[in-house]
Amino acid sequence: MGNCCGAKISSDALSRTEGSRRSRKGAGLSSSSSRVSSASVPATPTPRSEGDILQSANVRSFAFTELKTATRNFRPDSVLGEGGFGSVFKGWVDENTFVPTRPGTGMIIAVKKLNQDGFQGHREWLAEVNYLGQLSHPNLVKLVGYCLEDEQRLLVYEFMPRGSLENHLFRRGSHFQPLSWNLRMKVALGAAKGLAFLHSDMAKVIYRDFKTSNVLLDSNYNAKLSDFGLAKDGPTGDKSHVSTRVMGTYGYAAPEYLATGHLTAKSDVYSFGVVLLEMLSGRRALDKNRPSGEHNLVEWARPYLTSRRRIFRILDARLGGQYSLAGAQKAAALALQCLSGDSRNRPTMQQVVAALEQLQDAKETSHQPQSKMTLAGRGFNGSGSSWSRGNRRSEATPVNGGGRSARPRRLSATASSLPE
Repeated sequence: MGNCCGAKISSDALSRTEGSRRSRKGAGLSSSSSRVSSASVPATPTPRSEGDILQSANVRSFAFTELKTATRNFRPDSVLGEGGFGSVFKGWVDENTFVPTRPGTGMIIAVKKLNQDGFQGHREWLAEVNYLGQLSHPNLVKLVGYCLEDEQRLLVYEFMPRGSLENHLFRRGSHFQPLSWNLRMKVALGAAKGLAFLHSDMAKVIYRDFKTSNVLLDSNYNAKLSDFGLAKDGPTGDKSHVSTRVMGTYGYAAPEYLATGHLTAKSDVYSFGVVLLEMLSGRRALDKNRPSGEHNLVEWARPYLTSRRRIFRILDARLGGQYSLAGAQKAAALALQCLSGDSRNRPTMQQVVAALEQLQDAKETSHQPQSKMTLAGRGFNGSGSSWSRGNRRSEATPVNGGGRSARPRRLSATASSLPE
């Protein structure tokens, strides 16, 4: 593969390594950070220039003409999704040489094409190359390569045939049947493992934009995190947080981050709690089409989450009798812990992984199902729409699917003097 100047940082390799850790710095950020290993060996300085980041990325460098051919000249019928970042196109390349092939042959790829306006988009593009070019984990989407040619900036990902979690939770149609309880718990566990890896000493990265549209599913419903445009290196040394401008998506950002701009791994834990609650309820984090008092999912659901007897009131009616009461109560209790107003009371993502694994090991997701008669006529299922971006931060996710609807609004910067 082109520009393969270093091996990717994988979860397997780093779990066996006690040497120094290389930290990665996103493009355009005014502050730098370094990492040390558990043995306190000084970390190697990270690439800081655009050229260094691109050179160190263990992915292929594509020519624009190659991607133009692979996507059939970016034909409209090849569009997988659209957003503020630009559009995502379906393409085909040879799985060994990565040269373009005829449609329907070779390996399917998803090509994200950056709109040619605004510096913010370029910074997010470079941040994705920086992180996904260095990190490798089964629950992170694979970056195949990139293109930087004149004003053209593109990213090439593995194709995720089942699209986004957002689609399966909120979109209605024959192509997106409601996810079963077991599949929801499987997806939750996979996404949690991805975040846990990012937070570990192997990576020390804060994702900052965890939400259903950024969780992609492969053919076996294995969850992978995508879109690292807003990711940040975590705090180092004796620092407890990273100070940043507030960015992300309304409804998912932790309250202390919104108030102070202080970013920690626990900020991601809060976002995970929101997504877990969306998976349990089938409702969006923010939905102005709901009745008054139900627009904000966390605020509406919190009283029910604290009551073991009333937990059924927030559960997605489409789940029917697929879950056990004990399993639902434990999943709801985990969501409530993640959503604690005090970040110190939230679990780590590794603890979240352990809790979800216990749910699966106990097979509580399939034993002692609730009677469908018990839930009949409750009427608390979620409403749905398509996954594609509209009113949100700048990016489109490489997924399969179409449709267009209003997306959650982007968070505005509330502390302009702070670095992104």
